[in-house]
Amino acid sequence: MSDPHHSRLPEREDKRSFLQKVAEFIHPAPESTDELIETLAEAEDNQVIGTESRVMLERVIRMADMSAGEVMVAAPRMDLVNIDAPFEEILHQVITTAHSRFPVYQGERENIIGILMAKDLLKLQRSPTLSIRALVRHAVFVPESKGLNDLLRDFRANRNHLAIVIDEFGRVAGLVTIEDVLEEIVGEIEDEFDIPEDEGDIFALADNSYRVAGNASVEHVSEEFETTLQARDPDEHFDTIGGLIAHEVGHVPKRGEQIHLGGLEFTVLHTKGGAVRWFKVVRDPSPDSLVKN
Repeated sequence: MSDPHHSRLPEREDKRSFLQKVAEFIHPAPESTDELIETLAEAEDNQVIGTESRVMLERVIRMADMSAGEVMVAAPRMDLVNIDAPFEEILHQVITTAHSRFPVYQGERENIIGILMAKDLLKLQRSPTLSIRALVRHAVFVPESKGLNDLLRDFRANRNHLAIVIDEFGRVAGLVTIEDVLEEIVGEIEDEFDIPEDEGDIFALADNSYRVAGNASVEHVSEEFETTLQARDPDEHFDTIGGLIAHEVGHVPKRGEQIHLGGLEFTVLHTKGGAVRWFKVVRDPSPDSLVKN
């Protein structure tokens, strides 16, 4: 005889959280990071988690073994503000580099005395007698070996977005931002200058100039502009236009800097992570020079 109450029992709703489902799936617990990552792949195959969730979880797991030194912007590529520079020079640097925060040094670049926020310069417009030194905020210093998990926790707890990285000898090795850390979890954080790779790397603009990606191949740019772009040393070869130009001028160009090469004038539009993202390119009106700031 059938149970008269059986037909009236409602289906039980699965109230397990996402993490509970994952935890139950991976029981017994993996014994290594590689096993855990393999288990996540199995969870994706079994539709317990989606692809994006699996990729993000993998990044979180791998980040536990990473340090500040692995994601920092190296010292030679840091944009620093000289506290003794004229206000107009500092303002020009802030505008052309377009960062929100700048390490400030006095005397030698190794002597970091604090952090200047770009928005604080607006206070000088209201109070011209105010000293820039009064705007410099406390700098946070961390060792190269500091784990990214601990660094992210400190960033959140202290509401800080930038730290100066110090090597084992106490020298400035670079800087790391909260964005650098978050990108290890969610992937590269794009901005208004970022365009998917499949949409191209050379764009014609209304003023008869072109916008060229820094990672565009030297060969592609040469073909597009019907010119020959190469290093002065014929034995040197570069894959990207950004790499070629940085080699020729001896440094990573900054926003607003102009470089003349191969009958073309390259103006830096945007930099990120110590590299040029976009150039504005026109036919060179003064091909004899190499660099013009």
